[in-house]
This record gives sequence, structure tokens and C-alpha cells, in this order.
Amino acid sequence: MIGIPEIEAAAGRIAGHVVRTPTVPSPGLSALLGVEVTAKLELLQRTGSFKSRGATARLLSLTEAERAAGVVAVSGGNHGVALAVMAAALEVKATVVMPRSAPARSVELARDAGATVRLTDGMAAAFDLVGRLRDEGLTLVHPFDDPVVIAAQGTVGLEFADDAGELTDVLVSIGGGGLIAGVAAALRARRPGLRIWGVETEGAQAMSEALAAGGPVSITPSSIVTTLSAPTVSQLTYDHVAELVTEVLVIPDRDAVRGCLEFAEHAKLWVEPAAGCLLPAARRVLERTGPDTRLGLVVCGGNTTPAELATWTTRFGLL
Repeated sequence: MIGIPEIEAAAGRIAGHVVRTPTVPSPGLSALLGVEVTAKLELLQRTGSFKSRGATARLLSLTEAERAAGVVAVSGGNHGVALAVMAAALEVKATVVMPRSAPARSVELARDAGATVRLTDGMAAAFDLVGRLRDEGLTLVHPFDDPVVIAAQGTVGLEFADDAGELTDVLVSIGGGGLIAGVAAALRARRPGLRIWGVETEGAQAMSEALAAGGPVSITPSSIVTTLSAPTVSQLTYDHVAELVTEVLVIPDRDAVRGCLEFAEHAKLWVEPAAGCLLPAARRVLERTGPDTRLGLVVCGGNTTPAELATWTTRFGLL
């Protein structure tokens, strides 16, 4: 299990390379949900998501031989962009493998940063290709199955604990589980009474399936939310969620997109569906916790385009 010493060490390692993002009360979301809401704005992080934290920490941990050989990552979008940009900043050659379903903007950004981008037919094929490239000598920077990465993602929770007022419940989105593992480790250590809730979308519920099965299992992702669409969680992230997280909620894609529109209207934030799913999940939490709840939301990223959001809004009849 990742502890506060590892997370604090990661914070020192990545300081100066990433942004200490704002933690702010949201009057608009508080009015919408009827309770006090505080938001941790990781969408203002370098490359538009929390992923830069873990990518930077892993790149800084490379040996000289590993730096010379280069790194490889698999990604549904944000991790690949983060690795490409941070590797360029640290002068490390990067290869990013993405499924063809990944957002076109993410592919473009990774290429513009100087990474070699390889596209595959689906996320499972992407993980297979990354395994072969690792066998050829590249160093894998895994999006979630890496203690160094998880500890760095945990710096989000460390900052949240330091900067937020009183909270009772915190909601965190789950893809492969690296963010929630690190955040839960930090928050439960600093604020032991907090309840941590995970949020997935239907068709990307690898953690929910793992919890039901008693360990990681493979799924076939079908959600539009590619940034949450890991084909499996890892034993490491599963262990953290099973130990530290109150429950994982699963939200329909339509509600995640509606959440994006609500974030824009009520919080004045442009978020991706991986963060939009937090608002419908918050409503479910509030049904159980009541009006004295003080919510914290980890707004994980804002990497979606107007065209994508317009397409989803039309598709789900949300106009």
C-alpha cells in the first residue's frame, strides 16, 4: 500500500514541473446540489489533467540507460499526452500507443509534442503492443500499475487535504484506478474520517467488476469515455480501492455528458466526461448522506473539444 511518506516524496520530486492546482469552493455547484461543494481543479494542470503528475514522477525516476532507450505508454488520451509533453520537457524519447477510438485531439497533441504515436484497434490491442515494445527495450510508463505513478497521483489528495475546508465526502473518477488509489491513500491518512467514493461510467466499469469478482478481471470497454476505459484494473489499484474506498458508483454515459453541461453552466468549468460523471454520482451520494454533507470533487481533466461535446449532446438528446 502507498503511504504518506511515498506521496510526500513524490510531491518534492515533481515540484517545479507540475502545477499546484487550485482548490476552490464552488457557489454554483453548491446551489445546484444543495450542499457545500469544494473542487480540486486538476483540469488546470499541465496538459489538462492530473496525468502529468504521475508521468513526471516516473520520468524523473529513470536510470541513464532507461532515458537513453526511451519510454512507452498506453493511453486512452490523457496519459499519452502527459507523457509526450513531459518527456519532451525532460528530453526523453517517447512512444505512445492509443486505440483508434482515442480523441483525435489527444493523438494530435501527443504527436505535436514529439512522441511517436502508434494506433491500434481497441485498448486491449494497445496494451498488447505496449508489451511487445517493452520487450524490445523501451521502459513502460504504466498509467496506473506503478507505485511511483500512484504516489504522484496521490499528491492531488495531499494538496486537497491541505487546502480544502471541512469535508465529509470526496468523489474521484476511476479508469485504471491510479488516481483514486493515490488520492484515497493521502486523504484517508490526513483526514481519517472522510468517505471516498469512486465513479465509473457504464462500459468502463473495470473496478466495479473487480470488486464484485474479488480481484481484477478483464472487460471490453464500450463507454464513450475513453479516458476511463481501462480493460482491467491492477492488483495494486484494486487493493487500495478495496481497503480505502467506501463504494464505486457506475454512471451512464448520457448522465456523464449532462454533467459536463452542468459543470459549464453552474461552475463555469469546461470538463471532459470523465469529470462530468462526478455530478450525477454526487446526487446518488447525497441521497444516502443527507444535507449536512460537505462534498469534495476531484475535477480530473478538461480535455474534450466543443465538437465532441456537441456530438454527444445531440446523440443523447440533451439540447
